[in-house]
Amino acid sequence: MNPLRSKGVRIAAGAGAVALALVAAFVLGRTTAAPSAPVTTAAQGQKKVLYWYDPMVPAQHFDKPGKSPFMDMQLVPKYADQAEAGGGVRIDPARVQNLGVRLATVQRGELPSGISATGVIDFNERDVAVVQARSAGFVQRVHGRAPGDIIGAGAPLADLLVPEWGGAQAEFLAIRRTGDAALIRAGRQRLALLGMSPGLIASVERTGRAQNVVTVSAPTGGVIKMLGVRSGMAVSAGQTLAEINGLSTVWLNAAVPEALAAQVRPGEAVAATFAAYPGETFTGRVSALLPQTDTASRTLSVRVELANRGGRLRPGMFASVRFGGQARSALLVPSEAVIRTGKRSIVMVAQAGGRYQPAEVRIGREADGRTEVLAGLAGGEKVVASGQFLFDSEASLSGVQARPIEAAKPAAAAPALYESTGRVEELTTATVTLSHPPIPALQWPVMTMRFNLADPALARGLEKGQQVRFAFEQAKTGPVIRRISPEAAR
Repeated sequence: MNPLRSKGVRIAAGAGAVALALVAAFVLGRTTAAPSAPVTTAAQGQKKVLYWYDPMVPAQHFDKPGKSPFMDMQLVPKYADQAEAGGGVRIDPARVQNLGVRLATVQRGELPSGISATGVIDFNERDVAVVQARSAGFVQRVHGRAPGDIIGAGAPLADLLVPEWGGAQAEFLAIRRTGDAALIRAGRQRLALLGMSPGLIASVERTGRAQNVVTVSAPTGGVIKMLGVRSGMAVSAGQTLAEINGLSTVWLNAAVPEALAAQVRPGEAVAATFAAYPGETFTGRVSALLPQTDTASRTLSVRVELANRGGRLRPGMFASVRFGGQARSALLVPSEAVIRTGKRSIVMVAQAGGRYQPAEVRIGREADGRTEVLAGLAGGEKVVASGQFLFDSEASLSGVQARPIEAAKPAAAAPALYESTGRVEELTTATVTLSHPPIPALQWPVMTMRFNLADPALARGLEKGQQVRFAFEQAKTGPVIRRISPEAAR
């Protein structure tokens, strides 16, 4: 036999033996692994399946397994033990701790009804003085004034030569020398009709000389907004020489969002702060709500009148404005705990056993980082204040439905508060005696009575004889003051 052929036969035989060994090992491996499959199936069979669902469309339930009609994936079973404890989703406590999740208690508190806005200082257009020429003449001198100058009342603006006045004053002096009281009275009246001031007429009578050059002065202090005189120019009767805007009060025009404009009322107290005066607050009151809305920013201009002591508030200055409406009792949660989807608002409620349930809520106003809950939560419940999006996504992937608003237990009704003003007659650490006007809601007449203080700290800063504004409730032990503060001077 050929040696090469004999060697090839041996190699082929060896390769066949290796192939047979591999097939045998594969068959043996499958035979050995087969008993483990029933164990897994049996473990799953111990759990009761409520339904199957697609994690991407958790709201749709199916009564048997299979392929999702929405996605190219198998349906996932929902077991009974996953729906216990109110149907919430369970998050590993270690995971919750690592994420630094914070919980907040739903509780009743006072939410300021104030609104924050921005504003700009403007001139008080009601405090404008117009200086006009009372008769035709010529400008002899301008006293170094220019628009934008701040002047005081009586400051000279210009000297005018009025030829017509010279002849009239000479005639009056001639009549005065006759001693006829009736003629003198008529002559004095004629000078007044020509536009001469009582001071100028008195000066002509006192000196006995005609004065046809008169100094035009500012009738009030403020800033010169317009100055229309130049040396040597001619002026006509009634011509406007200057406009002076007072600075004792200024307007603060605040831009309030259109959606919040209904909460602003004329006469409402306002606090404003300025970058130029850090740590200082300027107070005023709403004087008017302007009728036109800015179509670009969808804001309404609210005019606030501020006292301008020392003229420190200059038109054009930017301000942060806080409208200090009366606070009211409300059920509150941290604003960061609310998930706004665009169609509804949801919070994650912490339940027993480390479970979390999404709950739909109806929210109201928001202030100071807190949001008013009108429905959907009860006082004392705990909500997730940070990391709530993790819990919401876990609940969505697990097919957990949000608790409807109607399922929440109603919160205890807050006691009614009655507001009024009064004068402090007596003051102790626990009570305050006030004389107050009639309170129609309780059919109380004008009287002086003692009120209990809900907190001794409320008496801090109060003095006997001080005018205050207060809010109280009718308790079994008598009226209890919940809020009291000195009444702002109007």
